[in-house]
Amino acid sequence: MSNELTPDTSSQCMLQCEEKTCREVTAPQKITVILPAYNEEVAIGSIVLLTRKYADSVIVVDDGSSDRTADVARKAGAEVIVHEVNKGKGRALKTGFTAAVALGADIIVTMDSDGQHNPADIPKLVEPILKGEADMVNGSRYLNGLGKNTPAYRRVGQTILDEVTNLNSGLHITDSQSGFRAFAASTKDIFRFTAKGMAIESEMLADAGRHGLRITEVEIGVRYDVDGSTENPIKHGLGVLMMVLKDIEFNRPLYYLTLPGSILGIIGLIMGAIFLHDFTLGKGLYFGPTMLMVLCIVVGMFMALMGIMLHSVSTILRDALKG
Repeated sequence: MSNELTPDTSSQCMLQCEEKTCREVTAPQKITVILPAYNEEVAIGSIVLLTRKYADSVIVVDDGSSDRTADVARKAGAEVIVHEVNKGKGRALKTGFTAAVALGADIIVTMDSDGQHNPADIPKLVEPILKGEADMVNGSRYLNGLGKNTPAYRRVGQTILDEVTNLNSGLHITDSQSGFRAFAASTKDIFRFTAKGMAIESEMLADAGRHGLRITEVEIGVRYDVDGSTENPIKHGLGVLMMVLKDIEFNRPLYYLTLPGSILGIIGLIMGAIFLHDFTLGKGLYFGPTMLMVLCIVVGMFMALMGIMLHSVSTILRDALKG
């Protein structure tokens, strides 16, 4: 009997191979949503129920709540992990990411648990990852500009935090403080999860930028009529700003030290040139301005050189870690 394939059997084999390949490419991706929660018994039940419509599993990390957040979330069908004491959002997310990977998640979605985010946006958020176009997706409230209904102080604060975060991360994100994001599960180990408050959003972007993740943004809706964070927004914004600046100090010292030091030194040199010009014209030198000139030059040179040294050290350490 001949083992040669006839045209019909050959075509049938090719079709079977194509179907097999298609099934492999479109294999189901398990989506797990993480909800870090602190005293959210009022909203957590409905959020879990709505989220389960768009995810394979929901993990609620009860971060030291003093109310019934854990019980309500558990009854709504979530996997619940309890921190006995409040450890902050960064640690809550770390716990959630670890649990999600252990459950076999392919895509991890993070959401706020106060009801501001709409779970119906989850499919839109995970789509770029499913298509292989991104490793991380940021849900942006301001993809088409800051909303007109956003209070003026919030718009100013958001713009400042976005600019500083983008400077630190090397990215171009329109909503750096969004807690509604999607991640390929393989990215878990690149995040530090050290920030205790809401600054974790900026920290994760900085980590993603340094590791070269493919990041895209999709537009999301948000509700401001819910009982959200009780923290003063100005205090929160200043806290995030200080964290990002500290991060820049250690990871981008050329921006944090060398650039302002150089500017300060240049100002001192310009002042010195003016004073020298005046001196050659027979004018006297005043003690105060002269000391200010010397201070600008000395401090500026010190900052610039320190920034260059720290940059060299951080580069060596990063290369050593990669090696």
